[in-house]
Amino acid sequence: MGITMPGQVFGVSLLFFYTDVKHLPPSWAATALTIYAIYNAVNNPLIGYWQDRTRFRLGRRIPWLRYGSVPFLVTFAALWLAPFDGNDDPVALLIYFFVAIVIYDGFNSAVGNSYYALLPEMFVNYRERTDVAAKMMIFLTVALLLGVALPPVIGDLLGWGTMGTIFAGISLVAILIGQTGMVESAETQEPTMPFTDALRHLATNRSFLTLTFAQTLRFVTTNSMATGMAFFVKYTLKIDGAQTGIILATAFIVSAIMLYPWRQLIANRYEPRTTGLIAYATVAIGMIPLWFVTDLTTTVAAAVLIGVGFAGIFLMDNMLISDVIDEDEVRTGTRREAMYVGMNGMVITLSTAIVFVAFGLISSIYGYDASASLAQQPASVSDGFRIFMALLPCAGCATAFLVLQTYPLHGERLREMKRELVRLRTGRTRVP
Repeated sequence: MGITMPGQVFGVSLLFFYTDVKHLPPSWAATALTIYAIYNAVNNPLIGYWQDRTRFRLGRRIPWLRYGSVPFLVTFAALWLAPFDGNDDPVALLIYFFVAIVIYDGFNSAVGNSYYALLPEMFVNYRERTDVAAKMMIFLTVALLLGVALPPVIGDLLGWGTMGTIFAGISLVAILIGQTGMVESAETQEPTMPFTDALRHLATNRSFLTLTFAQTLRFVTTNSMATGMAFFVKYTLKIDGAQTGIILATAFIVSAIMLYPWRQLIANRYEPRTTGLIAYATVAIGMIPLWFVTDLTTTVAAAVLIGVGFAGIFLMDNMLISDVIDEDEVRTGTRREAMYVGMNGMVITLSTAIVFVAFGLISSIYGYDASASLAQQPASVSDGFRIFMALLPCAGCATAFLVLQTYPLHGERLREMKRELVRLRTGRTRVP
């Protein structure tokens, strides 16, 4: 919850804050965020590899969470304290924006990689992982709801800087409480392989490559929805911007409600790949009504269907990458959770670049002017943000569905990998 909430606020509100509130030209903001995405793609695997090789008394993951959380959240708060306005000093605002997100992302990667690497370490079989993932999603949904609904309200009432500080404080408390229940397996403290060998194994791992490609495309869907909803509500639906929270909250509440049915009726009956395919298809279909909605009521109805699919996606993301990490352990004899989470994050970050490039192009082509009022925007802006919110997300999940069909870790191959993993771990723990 403490890690998810800042990321959700970042994804949903940052672009809107810097363009619509701080008046940074949208093409400048999109370019800065695209460069940031490339930087993020590079630093994720490097930080992950470094974390896999660290040997602290408290383990490889927990020290990063314990000592990295404060700088992570201080830099998050700084994102919303920009002292410049794009109408007066756009260059200074751009520099502040870019430097702030780069520093923030470094700490975010260090803390986030450590946290997500702990799931496959602490829980080793499919039923345990789906059970834990479903329970985690309850807390994550609370974080998503807070991160979606409250920032614009607090920003308008108390100021965006105060909003960032409040969320940083809440997140820090959540992280400190959550750390008390985290443990690391002793066998994950074994030495890892050299960096070049680690990259070679990842580059030849078909399961990893196909899964990461599919997840990159699915993140195009979720990132474009998070990034574009505030613009869609204001410029296409032409309703109060505060309604953004209602629409996104609906999707996340429905996803939380549907987690148990997904787990019991689908995930426990089918393999991770099949469950993921059903989820991707559901979201792709759910995005289609956004092309036709005209008011809050119809948009909320569309969000319900989208939320049903989100439940499956959120449930299976960690399950699928955990299987890939297990397969790598069978192939190499080494557990490299943070390296895989980092590399997975690196390629998925490309989805962020795709979304920001699309935003920059569409907003420019359709005439969006960050310094103009709603009444001064050309009529074409409405069509542009409808394309961004309906066409791009639908294409993302539809293509992810096609890619995931080539994911090889299913059926007998998955079952044999699990059997071999048990033999490998049994051999490690057997007393000579």
